[in-house]
Amino acid sequence: MRVLAFTSQKGGSGKTTLSGHIAVQAERAGAGPVVLVDTDPQGSLTEWWNEREAPTPAFAQTNIARLITDLDELRGQGFKLAVIDTPPAITLAIQSVIAVSELIVIPTRPSPHDLRAAGATVELADRTDKPFMFVVNGATPRARITSDAAIALSQHGTVAPVTLYHRTEYASSMIDGRTVMETNPKGKSAAEIEDLWDYINSRLEKNFRRTIFQHQAIQGKGVTQRSGFGRKQVQA
Repeated sequence: MRVLAFTSQKGGSGKTTLSGHIAVQAERAGAGPVVLVDTDPQGSLTEWWNEREAPTPAFAQTNIARLITDLDELRGQGFKLAVIDTPPAITLAIQSVIAVSELIVIPTRPSPHDLRAAGATVELADRTDKPFMFVVNGATPRARITSDAAIALSQHGTVAPVTLYHRTEYASSMIDGRTVMETNPKGKSAAEIEDLWDYINSRLEKNFRRTIFQHQAIQGKGVTQRSGFGRKQVQA
């Protein structure tokens, strides 16, 4: 099971909206079954899911103390992707989520405050050696600050090639537990989410292949030698 986390120290960055949208799109794209995990005490994602009529994605009620155990149980139940929403602060909760995630997505609005706030999340990801990426969210079309923000973020890590623009339908679609792909499937917002999921999925696959390669490389360090006591493994 892949574990994807949306994190940011800055409130209002769009973590909850993106968590719900990406989870739904992952299901629509055949990457399920998908399970949502809400670690934000505000419970906005939980409230959205409770309003939702569609049976997917699934939802898991947990807490930080049980996070690792519950993720293991969800993996055993056959879920292929877990999408985790986090609180808007650098807390033990975020640290714990980052530690168990395969990819960290940091939504960042193109504003000086958001750009400065992104640094704390990057430090946590670096400290745990976890892959992360930025998503420019809530951008204004043709505004110079949007491109400036992407350039500034690229100095610190990968920036998704998909920019999410400010549109009211992102918020309005979530009022009754839906997403823009369900309320306006042919709209620009739906296309943005579809493209963003494709990119996130490619990053998850790349990270998975890298992990497998590293695991095989570590196992390959053992060489077989013959001794007077038979054969044994010797670590190089």
